[in-house]
Amino acid sequence: MREWLVFLSEYAIVVIDFLALILIVVGTIEVMIKGASVLFSSPTGHEQREVWIRYARWLVAALTLQLGADIIETAITTSWDAVGRIAAVAVIRTFLNYFLENDLAEVRNRQRETPEG
Repeated sequence: MREWLVFLSEYAIVVIDFLALILIVVGTIEVMIKGASVLFSSPTGHEQREVWIRYARWLVAALTLQLGADIIETAITTSWDAVGRIAAVAVIRTFLNYFLENDLAEVRNRQRETPEG
């Protein structure tokens, strides 16, 4: 039974990490295309801010998926060294996610306060 759990968990980790990779790649391509066009066409910077907010959303989604994969990985890991490595990576991803979410909330609040937002 444990072998099946390990097999399914390893497969799930790969699939989840792949999905996170897709989100990051798609978000990066989008920000490159939209960012380049907005860079030359937006005198106010409002559109640039929207491009970066959208990119932050892509990154938050990817980080959340990767954190989920880390949690699954800790369930099947037998080595304390591996658990420590996974925990360190999970803490870094959690902090990145936390600060990205805070930045997004701050920008949303500022947009509500300004008439152009």
